[in-house]
Amino acid sequence: MAKSRRRDAPTDTEQNADVITTTADLDALVARMEGAEFLAVDTEFMREQTYYSQLCLVQISDGTHAAAIDPLAPDIDLAGLWKLLGNPQTTKVFHAAHQDLEIFLKEMGSLPLPLFDTQIAGMVLGHGDQVGYDRLVRAVLKHDIDKSSRFTDWSRRPLSARQVSYALDDVIYLAEMYPMLRAELEDRGRAGWLDDENAKQVDPATYHTEPEDAWRRIKIRNMKAPALRRMMHIASWRESEAQKRNLPRNRILRDETILDLAGSNPLNTAEFGKIRNFPGGANGKLVTPVLALLREVEAMPDSTLPEAKAEGRAPKPPAAVMELLRVLLKHITDKEGIAPRLVASADELEALALDDDAPVRAQSGWRHDIFGAAALRLKHGQIALAADGRRVRVIDL
Repeated sequence: MAKSRRRDAPTDTEQNADVITTTADLDALVARMEGAEFLAVDTEFMREQTYYSQLCLVQISDGTHAAAIDPLAPDIDLAGLWKLLGNPQTTKVFHAAHQDLEIFLKEMGSLPLPLFDTQIAGMVLGHGDQVGYDRLVRAVLKHDIDKSSRFTDWSRRPLSARQVSYALDDVIYLAEMYPMLRAELEDRGRAGWLDDENAKQVDPATYHTEPEDAWRRIKIRNMKAPALRRMMHIASWRESEAQKRNLPRNRILRDETILDLAGSNPLNTAEFGKIRNFPGGANGKLVTPVLALLREVEAMPDSTLPEAKAEGRAPKPPAAVMELLRVLLKHITDKEGIAPRLVASADELEALALDDDAPVRAQSGWRHDIFGAAALRLKHGQIALAADGRRVRVIDL
């Protein structure tokens, strides 16, 4: 049976006195943790009303001591913390690091490398695709963790003792899991698998959306070239506005509003009243800039028209080939103890079935070693699959 929390949870009415709120205390913590082999790191933040996340709390542990730092404290200087997290000799341990890394890149100006992501480690060790933190803690440490403060408002002060206890538990358990997961990865020869998975996470470009690429986030069905061009420019304008005003994209314009604008192409102020969910309708403050943008796009030469987007044009691979690849993938991932989606998605299988040189994950790194190479051999009749009771065997031909 999974154990409960290792200490009694404080009540909501208790106020916490252990949060670091001064530069002097932070500098003392940094001095204590300098030279640590690793630091378990987590953040609490708010993003519902902003484009960029508002950092509300930083938790760190070196395996023997855990602390919470309040970045919202008046006059606190976080330079020492950024230096500590930027130390290339110390591994930073996260779980599902993407959002934390996005925050640190904005605050520090760089990523806290090198890093170890326990979610990725859990996936390659067979704990499931995108395994949740509480599930991984239960599997590795046999602890149940308290998630009652998960949806709290972390920007409000003062923080209660319960909130801080909840936040610190995340890095306390991270610090406990890290040596165990790292040892298992090394024992099973999978430590190198993390490098492939981390490649995108450690690229700063991952965390910045260029306005001209923002249209790719919007789900498009059939759209002719002139409407697609309008949609691309409106999405770019919205992204720039959201970044400049630090507001969520949908607070500027919703996706469906952008698609309606692109398809309808209103020619005057009155026609904006017919656009779905346009802020303020025909009298909205955004009518003037959006109308000016649409007129500017209409004046562009035809040479700027993109290729039209339409569904249903992509060729489909033979059904029999797809079934063979699915069986092979299931056989290999069952044998390796990992989730099939970690190796190849359904779309990637289709691409591989159609093209030996398809740019899919299974064509490189450890995925190629365990599945990609075998998939190509199966396609070309160099191996076969046979039923052996309840099991599947791979036969060389």
